[in-house]
Amino acid sequence: MPKSRVNDVLALASAQDGYITTREVANAGITRRALAGMVERGWLERVARGVYRVVNRGEHHEADLLSPYREVVMWAQSHRGPRVALSHETALAILGITDANPTRIHLTVPQRARLRRVPLPHVILHRGTLDDQDIIDYKGLPLTSVRRTILDLVRSGSICFAQDALNEARKEGFVSKIEFTKLRREMMDTKSASRKN
Repeated sequence: MPKSRVNDVLALASAQDGYITTREVANAGITRRALAGMVERGWLERVARGVYRVVNRGEHHEADLLSPYREVVMWAQSHRGPRVALSHETALAILGITDANPTRIHLTVPQRARLRRVPLPHVILHRGTLDDQDIIDYKGLPLTSVRRTILDLVRSGSICFAQDALNEARKEGFVSKIEFTKLRREMMDTKSASRKN
């Protein structure tokens, strides 16, 4: 493979915390055989089905604190996967709205999405409808909005955690006073609806 092609792949991966999917490689006009050659030569390593990471050789992108989250999103979306969002405790941790440091990554996928990949052991999959207003972009990562995240926590039974998150979101300026009051009311309605089901 020409060096320029290798550099193209490495540049694309570097813009994504050092990660690249097989779909992105194919879209760049690189064959599966050439991809395998990059792995054999030690330029890339396979981290999950359909997801590769640049092997750090000093001159390429180093992983940062968001890299594990980017890897999970790319894993779910590789091979034309569904629209997904990091959610629940994970979304709050990324935004800095909680001191909690979840040991597993929470990911919400559409209700009817069929992931052809075996779930990663450190990922908790949630099913739900993801509307445009439910997803925000944070440094290139899809996260559930603060409102959606808090209501998801209520639906999953983590009511005290959701209330703490709402208080912290208000304190940190993620929600206005009016939004705070409205969201607190929505939490109560969601809690009541969850009990009925």
